[in-house]
Amino acid sequence: MQKEKNLGYKELVAIAVGGMVGGGIFTILGISVSIVGFLAPFAIALGGVIAFFAAYAYVKLGVYYQDEGATYAFFKRTYPDSHLAASFIGWYTLFGYISTLALYAYTFSSYSISGFAFADSEIIRKAVAISILWIFAMINLWSVKGMGKLEDTMVYTKLIILLLISIALIYYGSTDFHTFMQTVSKDFAKSSTLNILIVSSVTFVAYEGFQLVINAVNEMETPEKNIPKAIYTSVILVALIYFIIAIGAVLAIPAEDLIQNKEYALASGAADIMGSWGRNLVIIGAVLATSSAISGTIFGSSRQMARISEDRYLPSLLSKRTKQVPTYAIMVMTATASLLILGGGLRLILEFGSITFLLVSLLMALANFKIRAKTNSSTLFTLIAIAGLLTGTVLILYYEYTTQPEQLLYIIGLYLFLSFSAWLYARFANR
Repeated sequence: MQKEKNLGYKELVAIAVGGMVGGGIFTILGISVSIVGFLAPFAIALGGVIAFFAAYAYVKLGVYYQDEGATYAFFKRTYPDSHLAASFIGWYTLFGYISTLALYAYTFSSYSISGFAFADSEIIRKAVAISILWIFAMINLWSVKGMGKLEDTMVYTKLIILLLISIALIYYGSTDFHTFMQTVSKDFAKSSTLNILIVSSVTFVAYEGFQLVINAVNEMETPEKNIPKAIYTSVILVALIYFIIAIGAVLAIPAEDLIQNKEYALASGAADIMGSWGRNLVIIGAVLATSSAISGTIFGSSRQMARISEDRYLPSLLSKRTKQVPTYAIMVMTATASLLILGGGLRLILEFGSITFLLVSLLMALANFKIRAKTNSSTLFTLIAIAGLLTGTVLILYYEYTTQPEQLLYIIGLYLFLSFSAWLYARFANR
């Protein structure tokens, strides 16, 4: 019996927007302002251009292969004779999802405790973050029935709250448009183009999630039309949302407050200018955004982990399922994200996630270039996408090297571990 195709354009846009607006905008503002000041909204929006480069490869490969395995499946099918390529893309993709889980949980924690006296306690923040991860892991283990029915409602509720926050910040903001433009001009004179590009690259993780559309290819109507329409629409829509809320934040909240309270900058700033109702609105928006993103990411990425395990690029235990639920994959992903939270703060998690998804997107662009004639891709635009994603990856590494070399060593250590593990499974498990 043929499976019913019940996901149309609107539902697919909701899936993609829900995956992207998962807490990133709540965490990147303070970091962005600390680097480029009032240019932060423009730099964050420029990150959407980099995301568009990444989306191009995913759209072309998604329409051509129409495989729900998305990133992992595309690379494996493009390089069918290379166990090493399949293993590397599998490990990198999974750890990209793990880093976003950690980011969402850390954001949830930062905002949920922001009204308490212990809000600045790193120990409590990490404890709450790890706890919420395991709560949603248990929910995924016990029951996933009905989760899809709530997706549209939760996503559009998030968008409404973000719109209300933006309008309130702009309305109550003490900085008028003329002063804002003068400050932007001053910041542009002080900030180099390099710094603007660095912010665009560092905040790239806030755009991760549009590829979730492809995971639903078996349930969507006319994939060849809806994959490109839904992905391009969602990237543009999210970039616009981020730009508007960032404009509202810099107009209403002093730069020093955004920088100092970067983990929960919006809630702190909203409380100062709008009182408790403004802070509560931001907290509700952040908690709702991160909750749905945590649950959805655990759901989707654990199934991808199980599939990679079935192909023998991960321990076979991770492929075992209980009533179609990949029990061990869920627990291992949650435990690994918990370790990442313990090992670093918001900035490390954010930058590790951006590096990982830039790297994975670069590999997708390279795969698309290899079969560009089959995917009917523009050679010029594909090369531009490769150059843009490669530049973004290099810029983050350069930024880490010049500002936080010890953190860079930690990130390099993680990648050495991932690369060595992927090589071992490619070399010995698939002989």
